Amino acid sequence: MRSRISRHLTFIQEASPQMRQLVAASPPRVGADSGKMVPVLPPEFSWLDYTIILLHVAAEIEHSLMVQYLFAAYSMGGSQVPNAHKAKVREWQETILGIAKEEMGHLVTVQNLLKVLGAPLNLDREDYPWGSDFYPYQFNLQRFALPSLAKYVCAESPPDWSGPEANEIKQVAALDAGQDVNQVGTLYGRLLDILSNKEWIPDTAFQGATLPYQASWDEWGRGYRLGDRGQESGNVPAVRTPDLLIIQVWSRDTALSALRQIGKQGEAIEELPNDERSHFNRFLGIYREMSKLDPATQELVSRPVAKNPTTSHLLNEEALRTLSEAVPNAQPERENWEITEDEALSWGHLFNLRYRMLLVNIASAFKLAGPLDNSDSTTARGGLINRTFAEMYNLRAIAGILVQLPLDAQSPQHAGPPFEMPYTLDLPEHPHDRWIQQRELFRAARILIDQTKQLAPPERQGFLAALEDSDALALDQIERIISRR
Repeated sequence: MRSRISRHLTFIQEASPQMRQLVAASPPRVGADSGKMVPVLPPEFSWLDYTIILLHVAAEIEHSLMVQYLFAAYSMGGSQVPNAHKAKVREWQETILGIAKEEMGHLVTVQNLLKVLGAPLNLDREDYPWGSDFYPYQFNLQRFALPSLAKYVCAESPPDWSGPEANEIKQVAALDAGQDVNQVGTLYGRLLDILSNKEWIPDTAFQGATLPYQASWDEWGRGYRLGDRGQESGNVPAVRTPDLLIIQVWSRDTALSALRQIGKQGEAIEELPNDERSHFNRFLGIYREMSKLDPATQELVSRPVAKNPTTSHLLNEEALRTLSEAVPNAQPERENWEITEDEALSWGHLFNLRYRMLLVNIASAFKLAGPLDNSDSTTARGGLINRTFAEMYNLRAIAGILVQLPLDAQSPQHAGPPFEMPYTLDLPEHPHDRWIQQRELFRAARILIDQTKQLAPPERQGFLAALEDSDALALDQIERIISRR
């Protein structure tokens, strides 16, 4: 599924290469007086409108990176990992899961930035990038391996990262991506330049009254120490807890501070040498350690999970048949692998639905005002946030099952979490209808749980029963809300 940004800009790209260059990246020019690179406003945009589309791109990038990191982490481990390396692989996995959680914090903070500017939120994700210089590389769900890890290092790297090691990793990443990997920090640097200019973005553009509708750390932090990463150990003693940045904004200064903090933690706009807090340095540390393993051992670090597993038929069967007739024994490279084994397919559909429920919960929470001190978790908004975190755990549990199941009857590859985007993330306009949407999602889940129970062995029935009970409680709460409206 292509996002709205993708569809709009793909049309521009196909219509005019010159227009694509202006809109996709708006290359900065050198200021006549200062010598500093100055952003250029593309056609058909005001500065505020351009800022909003850049924030939409930022949201899609944060969402895409989060999902790719989660997929890689879920693929790690398994009985095939040599005993001598199991502890280290578990450390790497927990580190990457922590980075993915921090990417979720970035995604939510970008929604706050959109909210303060009076802009529509964007929880979409870029499946098929249209070539913008801001997107790091083409979206792919891949098992954890040195080439995919190289892409993560490059995407999160600071602007001045160079030297023999950097060149080597960039080459590995480019070979896997089929392109040079762009640094995501470029986008945040552009946003900082634009929002710093009061002539382009006046003070009146920042709507402080949206604060009660924004996400706050008190609501979303959930067990992570604000701004104090490293003071507590996580699930693995050697790995410190993530530092979730959920930053509320109400003015230019708070917006700029939010962008700088995101850039510093993730995209390394301001590189902190040897500071393990940045995503760049954490990924680079894992890359260095994994590079020391022999190639055969590297292959055993993660399960043989299929690339881009899907529950849908995405291949053009007619084209493949024509190719096989023209070139006997041809084996075209597949970029998407369909899950066809019955139990795995049922779990894959259930995963997709829970993923949709998580995204709908986040979007719906932004429609409701929270208490100013964000202390009441018993409100309707608090319930949505609670269920968002419940879905995170559900997704991890289902992914853990999928990576152990066969993809199909013939392939040695395993299935994996599909992370397929729903047909829409648009919410109904009326609050009553939004609760009906919530109800119908739980009804759909009940159908899928019943179906999966018919296929799952005894050892997986307990999770399904617990999920069914939890859903029944949530559905009862939603029914009561609907009856009061």
